[in-house]
Amino acid sequence: MVTTTKRWKTKRGYLYVQEDECKGCGFCIEFCPKHVLERSDAFNAKGYYAPRAIEPEACVNCKFCELICPDFAIWTQETEDGDG
Repeated sequence: MVTTTKRWKTKRGYLYVQEDECKGCGFCIEFCPKHVLERSDAFNAKGYYAPRAIEPEACVNCKFCELICPDFAIWTQETEDGDG
């Protein structure tokens, strides 16, 4: 199975969502301190709604989404110069 990974540019690097690994629990959406995410309107391969970034420029790469995701389907990557 091919896994779809979405990537958005943030102020300090990148935000990634591995859509097909997500089970749509919504923890990352609900608990994001900067309200970067929302539920996608499209189903993933498992039939769940993965998150999508609506305010990627607001993301500060705090990594809270990574820590709270039970499926390891979301993560951030900080770049040294903030310019990926």
